Amino acid sequence: MLTTRIFRPTMNAGAVYARVLGSALPMQSIGGLEVMELSIEEDTKKQQDYSRPGGGTRAQVKRVSSVLLKATLQDLNPVNLARAVFGATAAVASAAVTDEAHVAYKGGLIALAHLNPSAVTLTIDSTPVDAEGNFEVRPEGIFVLDDAADISDGDDVLVSYTHGAYDLIQAITEAAPVLEMRYAGVNEAMQGANSMVDMFKVQLGATKGVGLINDDFAKLEIEGEVLSDPTKTGDGISRFFRVQMMTPA
Repeated sequence: MLTTRIFRPTMNAGAVYARVLGSALPMQSIGGLEVMELSIEEDTKKQQDYSRPGGGTRAQVKRVSSVLLKATLQDLNPVNLARAVFGATAAVASAAVTDEAHVAYKGGLIALAHLNPSAVTLTIDSTPVDAEGNFEVRPEGIFVLDDAADISDGDDVLVSYTHGAYDLIQAITEAAPVLEMRYAGVNEAMQGANSMVDMFKVQLGATKGVGLINDDFAKLEIEGEVLSDPTKTGDGISRFFRVQMMTPA
């Protein structure tokens, strides 16, 4: 027997887990969220009543046209960022680079291929150039000083250095990701009652922006659509999402 409990105010907090649909990997937390919501859009077909003056609706049919997901992510970790920009992520191991070729200009940056260079050696015509009075080593590369004594505009230089491990995201190289997602909620207005929402097949859209400089914490705003999952079968079984809510005492 179904018992109706009318009193159920809701103010949720919670975590979201995700993985690529069909993956054998475990579902992993996507980190902090400011917003996570589902919205249902419907299409209404109306049949007008022409049997008498004044008209009106004789009959109507309502059908769900889409189930949309909207989320604001607080953690710009490599996986979240790669999914949001339709990209791929890879872990780059620490390594030594020998004789990376560049052209130097005074007051300009030599943009090295890797982040955070150290143990840097710069040579021109096989002659090492001292850093003092000529260049600065920065996380983004080598900055040649305006008054560099031993470097001239257009000099061909070779740079050898080491770099640490880092994550590399190549943007807009993959199709829109399709995820399986689980929301694990806590209703703070009901003494921490737990709930769970499973979204079986979510196709993400690309983020509308990636914050680089801002006076607030960076975030990723993403949208997607919950698609029908044909593997979910049976009478009364949803192909889109399901909700489990703890029964209050």
